[in-house]
Parts: sequence; structure tokens; C-alpha cells
Amino acid sequence: MSAHPRIAIVGAGPGGLALARILRQGGIAATVFEREPHANWRPQGGTLDLHADSGQLALRRAGLEAGFLKIARYEDQGSRLYDKTGRLIFADDDAAGRERPEVDRTALRALLLAALPADAVRWGHGLQAVHANRDGTWDLSFEQGATGAGPFDLVVGADGAWSKVRPLVSRYEPQYSGLTFIEFGIDAVDTHHPALAALVGRGKLGAEGDGRALIVQRNADAHLRGYAIFRVPSDWAGRTFDFAAPAAARARLAAEFEGWAPALLDLIRASNDQIVSRPIHALPVGHHWPNRAGITLIGDAAHVMSPFGGEGVNAALLDAAELARHLLQAREAGQDWRAAVRHYEEAMFARVLDIARASAEAAAIELSHLGPELSLETMRAHLREAGHALPGAPI
Repeated sequence: MSAHPRIAIVGAGPGGLALARILRQGGIAATVFEREPHANWRPQGGTLDLHADSGQLALRRAGLEAGFLKIARYEDQGSRLYDKTGRLIFADDDAAGRERPEVDRTALRALLLAALPADAVRWGHGLQAVHANRDGTWDLSFEQGATGAGPFDLVVGADGAWSKVRPLVSRYEPQYSGLTFIEFGIDAVDTHHPALAALVGRGKLGAEGDGRALIVQRNADAHLRGYAIFRVPSDWAGRTFDFAAPAAARARLAAEFEGWAPALLDLIRASNDQIVSRPIHALPVGHHWPNRAGITLIGDAAHVMSPFGGEGVNAALLDAAELARHLLQAREAGQDWRAAVRHYEEAMFARVLDIARASAEAAAIELSHLGPELSLETMRAHLREAGHALPGAPI
């Protein structure tokens, strides 16, 4: 059996790109197939906090620590919690010594892409199907007649929550959590909206009351990205908002927070025209599958969870690092790469169990009758777990 498989990675998100980079560092070439037509086709999302023992570990294994330090925002790790009247309940503005710096998803992707040869990613290749060959290899077919080299010994699904690779090993699909986020953004906040910049501070603002919440995060380039959170039926946003008419959608969103402090409502009123719905879905806690030779999953394809806890991208990057480690070690030892994939899966199932459970529990109690009290205790618990002193009275 060959110790050097031909590898296709489906999806050019952080996990898929990190896997391709680490494998190439070790002498194994892999081809990444991505539906988007080019790297700048759409914004890649908001800010991410990368953890030292997972996301940052993966970037170190990829040889990208120096590049990461150039885009990491250690100064933006603060957190503030308000009630609906605008009263500051909790302020943790001291980022000194913290080990979870923020980084914009677009900047992280650019860092990973720059570390790969130009031909490593096949843009405009939206996966249509994976076909099994009699010899145990796999061929890929793509939308709109795109073609890709094959066959492949190993296909890695890094294609997100609605993975087209997952059905080859699992019948589970992500289920709606009951929570819908309405995303909005504020541009040039330091220059055009200094009062809002001061309200949010250097990091994240949270506000909760009346069974709804706001989360607003500072991104790079003086941009704020916000999320209005509701516990509603899955079709509620489509019935409630006209996203094709941004001004009307903005006014409707502000109306959902009627009675809240004007300063908090101003976060919505100052938003740009990019207002979209983000229903939150998750796979069941403990999701796993029987090993199937030549197919595996990483990241959201394997264990999509709610965003509470900030573990998603970190888990995806660590999946990539660990799968690459097992494959490279098997190659060096002249062992069967199929066993390496199996070992990766067994360890990954155990590793993500606790964070998936914590994420599911956080989503389940979000917008509870206790309002901001649970959020306050969660913030304090995170500081205690990290060994940091609790801040004093709110400013």
C-alpha cells in the first residue's frame, strides 16, 4: 500500500488551506477545490480569536507564526456587557497578557493562500458529487462542467456546515438551533462614529434584555461587525425583513429593540447596507461516523457548532494540523496512510466532544429569562479559567 496518497481537499476555508500548507511543508502535495471563482469574490466574515493550543498551534506547524503576528490584534481582546438601558454591567478592557488575539477571517485566509503555490487551489470548482471507483480511489465532478485531476486516494471534506462530502460517511445534517442572527456592519467607526467606537471599546460589546441580544465586535480597519440575536422560527427573518431594501431592513431591526437605550440603537442605525440573516445550525454533540477508507472530514463539515465559545475555527485548524501530522508520520514510517486517517478521526471525535457540548449548552440558554446575568457569569468564568483577575467595578 502506498504511504503517499493523492489528496483532494474540498473547501478553501482556514481548515482546508491549513491542511494543504502543512502537508506541503512535509512533502505531500494536495489539491484544494473551492466553489468561489477567486479569493476576493466575497468578504470572508468577521473577527476570530485564535487560541494558543489550537488555532495558533496549527499556524506554528504551518510555519506561519511570524505572518500571523503581523495580522493578529492583541489589543482587541476586551469585552463589555451592557443591559438594555445602556448601563455598563461588566468591563474587561485590559488585554495585557491575553493569549487569544483577534484576527480578521479575510486576513487569515490571505495569509494561508500566500503560503501555497498558485496552482494549489482550483477556484470555480463547486463540488457536485464524489464518485467511488472499483480500485478504491475517488473521482470528483463539479458544477458547470469544471474539471479536476484525479483519481484521488483521499478526499477531505473541508466544505463547511452543508458539506457535500459528509453524506459519504454520515446521514446527519445540521439542525436549526432556534437562534437567528441578523448581521450588520459599521464602517470607519473611529472617524465617523467616535461615540459608538467608545461604547464598544477594544474588543466586543454584548447587550441583552427582553429576550433579545446584541453582540458587536471590533474588526480591523475601524470596522464594527454586529449581530442582533433572536430566538425565533427558522423562517422568521425571511418573513420579517426585506433585505433587498437595506433602509427598511435597518429600520425594522431597530424597531425590534424598541425601548432600548438610544446609544445601543445607534449601533443599528449607523450600519451600512450589508444586512443579512444568519440562522444558527449545529450537528449533534458527539457526531461521528464509521471510518470509510479514502473519505474524511475536518472543521464544520465534521462538527459544526454554534458560535458561542469561539471554538469553530480553532477546532478546524487543529483538525487540519492533526490530520496532517498523522499522514506525515505514516509517510515517514512507511506505514499505511489509511490507518493514519482512522487514528485522526478517533482522536478528533474525543477532542471536540467537550467544546461541542459547551457550545450547545450556551446556545440552549442564550436569551433565557435570566437575561444578562448568565452572560456576566460566563465572562467571569472565562477569566477565572484563563487565570486572569476579575476586573473591578464597571466604568
